[in-house]
Amino acid sequence: MSGDRSASQNIRERLRSEPGTLLEHVSVAVIGIDDRDRICFWGPGARDLFGYDDDALAEPAALLFPPPPPSGPGTGAHGAGAAAHLADRGRALGYWRGRLPVRHRDGTVFDCGFRAFTVAGEQGRTVVMALASRSAELDRVKTNLAFLDAIFETCPIGLLMLDEDLRYVHLNQALADMDGLPVEEHIGRRMTDVMGACDDAGFERLLRGAAEEGRTVVGHLIGVRHKGCEQVRSVSLFPLTRAVGTPPGVGGLVLDVTDREQALVEAAESRERLALLDRATARIGTTLDVKVTAGELVDAVVPDFADASVVEVVDWMNEPEVFDPRLPLVTRRIAAGTVLPPPAGELVGGLDTVRYPPGSSIHRVLRTGRPIAVPVSADFVTTTVVHQERARVLIDSGLTGIVIAPLIARGTVQGLTMFGRSAARPPFTEQDLRLAAELSSRAALSLDNARLYSRVQDIALTLQRALLPTSLATSPYLEVAHRYVPGSHVTVVGGDWYDVISLPGDRVALVVGDVMGHGVPAAAAMGRLRITAKALARSIPEPSPLLAELDACAQEAGIELATCLYTVYDPGTGRSRIACAGHPPPLVRHPGGRVETVDAVLGIPLGVGGHPFRTTEIALPDDAVLALYTDGLVESRGRSIDEGLALARAVLGDSPDGLEETADRMLTALLPRPPGDDTVLVLARVHHRPRDIP
Repeated sequence: MSGDRSASQNIRERLRSEPGTLLEHVSVAVIGIDDRDRICFWGPGARDLFGYDDDALAEPAALLFPPPPPSGPGTGAHGAGAAAHLADRGRALGYWRGRLPVRHRDGTVFDCGFRAFTVAGEQGRTVVMALASRSAELDRVKTNLAFLDAIFETCPIGLLMLDEDLRYVHLNQALADMDGLPVEEHIGRRMTDVMGACDDAGFERLLRGAAEEGRTVVGHLIGVRHKGCEQVRSVSLFPLTRAVGTPPGVGGLVLDVTDREQALVEAAESRERLALLDRATARIGTTLDVKVTAGELVDAVVPDFADASVVEVVDWMNEPEVFDPRLPLVTRRIAAGTVLPPPAGELVGGLDTVRYPPGSSIHRVLRTGRPIAVPVSADFVTTTVVHQERARVLIDSGLTGIVIAPLIARGTVQGLTMFGRSAARPPFTEQDLRLAAELSSRAALSLDNARLYSRVQDIALTLQRALLPTSLATSPYLEVAHRYVPGSHVTVVGGDWYDVISLPGDRVALVVGDVMGHGVPAAAAMGRLRITAKALARSIPEPSPLLAELDACAQEAGIELATCLYTVYDPGTGRSRIACAGHPPPLVRHPGGRVETVDAVLGIPLGVGGHPFRTTEIALPDDAVLALYTDGLVESRGRSIDEGLALARAVLGDSPDGLEETADRMLTALLPRPPGDDTVLVLARVHHRPRDIP
């Protein structure tokens, strides 16, 4: 028995030194066979594999193998032959590996893989040790190991195994190529030292969490500095199992997702650009005012697209408006904005006129018609910025890059716009240049529309003012104050007009009219009616027949709708005869301050035809003030005509005696800012006795 104990001890020592790759993954039965081919050791796993307890000890080893078939003689693979073959191979070769069919205690027969080797016992006795495992389990493990080897060899994803100190134990070529180092130079080095994560401390905590706390990490994105470039890698980590003495550690997968993340970033930036373009399209060009349109462009891009922006329009020295790159360029800065602190604020403000020398970046942009991105450098400042103080402010502004985009529409250079970014933002890209081109193109069209509209407005306003009287007739029996206020630049010129006409017998005619419509046609129609009314006044003494003739003339001229109020004051009688063609009623301020509305004179507008006009006569006390006006004075958005008339009466009644001051007070109190329509106001103080004319 002491010999058996010694043999058992030798067996255990041998098992501990035996390579254990397969033993760690399959159930292994350990048995010992003595020189009489009997079982002398029944080790770990034998009971589970064969179904026998320790009662198998001292039994022939043939017990573990199926008997030969009854129809014929046995072979070496059955019964005693199989046991003898196993023992003989072990004794003869010292180490043998093969497969044999075995029999479970319940009679089940299955294949087993054997590894046999000899150990020495006491008194020179030799024991054959056999390690047995089910063939199916061995095949499964071998297949798995082959599969793992294939993965490590061919998988394009980086695979790794780290020990408990987070040093490389195993990795594949894909990870080595990713790091730019051979596999051999990884082994034994810490992963944090090789990968070069941007956040080393955070990556260390991630690895420790997997190694020490058993945390599993899936798809964690790590920024990596590699060969001067920044990469993004997706890292997955999992703790390794500690089966049969396997050392602790971490397994992992690493995938370079830089291109994917860059594509996601670019897609997000593209969506942001489209959203910005959509917002800008909705905001730019809401009015036909050049300065408002330029301000809308600046508001649309700051701060969403740039930290600062300016819009400048060209002041052409000569017509036609053709850009000549050989000449200096003078622009007017009409809009600017920034979110940067001083001195950037000084850069976008305080300068209305800018001059650019030939050869500047501005000239290059306007010559090619395409936006460019330029760094804020000494070269750019020297060639483009003439004003030395502005050059210094630009250098100190914090801007590092500028995009210059032309404002060109319908073949005409409108000006330029500039977008600037500081170092806190990414530099401008090609996609940003395309967005700047689209923004400037849309803004240029809106600016050109506003410019053309302004030009038409100026023509209409010039025409209207040319057709209005430059000086009014004077009379010793009448003091007159008159005002004409055009609509704002946002609205269009109307057809408001007025006149004072001297008539025989010291009589004086006052006429106020308004042609419906706007622009040049309304101004031209107004001129026709004014000149015609003045000519008719000298031959037709009564107001109603005069309006009837003026109505016929309006119909012949194609003037569809116009209003007119015509009154003749006779100082000999102190009375005034009034006829009206759809015009707001006149107001009379009596010397005591009471204001009367003469609303019995309403009629049909000119150009309608088919309706007679009638004349109303009123008495005007000495020093009474007659107020004639157009609807722009009393009607506005948010205020009805009745409310406007009530306010006009109140202001007129409370005004001082001076007509000029009264006219100014009425305009200030009644006109909105900006005016919504053209306005005419004529105030006439009547006298029964002649006065000295200054």
